[in-house]
Amino acid sequence: MNKIEQLYSLKGRTIIVTGASSGLGLAMAIMLAECGAKVYGLSRRGKPDKDVKSAFDGELIFDKLDVTSKAAVENKFKAIAKDNDDCIDVLVNNAGVTIKKRAEDFTSDDWEYVQSINVTAVYSCCQVAYPYLKKATNVGRIINISSMASYLGFSEVVPYSSSKAAVLGITRGLAVEWAQENILVNSVSPGWFPSEMTQGVMDEQRKAKILNRMPLHRFGDANELASMICFLSSPAATYITGQDLSVDGGALAFGY
Repeated sequence: MNKIEQLYSLKGRTIIVTGASSGLGLAMAIMLAECGAKVYGLSRRGKPDKDVKSAFDGELIFDKLDVTSKAAVENKFKAIAKDNDDCIDVLVNNAGVTIKKRAEDFTSDDWEYVQSINVTAVYSCCQVAYPYLKKATNVGRIINISSMASYLGFSEVVPYSSSKAAVLGITRGLAVEWAQENILVNSVSPGWFPSEMTQGVMDEQRKAKILNRMPLHRFGDANELASMICFLSSPAATYITGQDLSVDGGALAFGY
């Protein structure tokens, strides 16, 4: 294996991806397996929403998990670790939801629903994975999926924006606290990628406004995000922690 292969291969890694049944999460799980990892794609559905056909160097296993149940997370992570030398190498917290409403119309139940998945479940998954990530021979990684909504204000998704800002706080806090525990913690903030969730908050007028508001003037491809996840999981990224990396077509850099 040459130096480049050593830096970017994920062979021998055990990786968990939550929210992996469709869209961006599924693309991440597929590419991680293509890079040689043994990937557990977990979701409420427990299976991908389309046929997955790829020449995996690694392995891709789909299973059910409700990330809002800490007991279920504990049981699932324990079982995965048991099958992999009591170790998990990478946790990708991708599961997330949003609701589109004006701020004054959100109910307490709406608020709790968004926070339970986007914040509480992320933190719970990190806590549960901690003892297994510590044992990773290749340095344990946590990669939290945030959003450019953690930086910018967007109408009708205030609970989502607040939840993603919280993800940045979790990422930085854990990165500092677990720096000497063999665990690196980073987040990735996607810009606008075609997905079930983004389509739910986008009409034609908003679509035009969004495309005009980024230098590349196009939506991202799921593989352009998945490649960042693979990089942060790889030996090439062992000196990166506590960072949020934006994959957004330049949207956050765009001025007036």
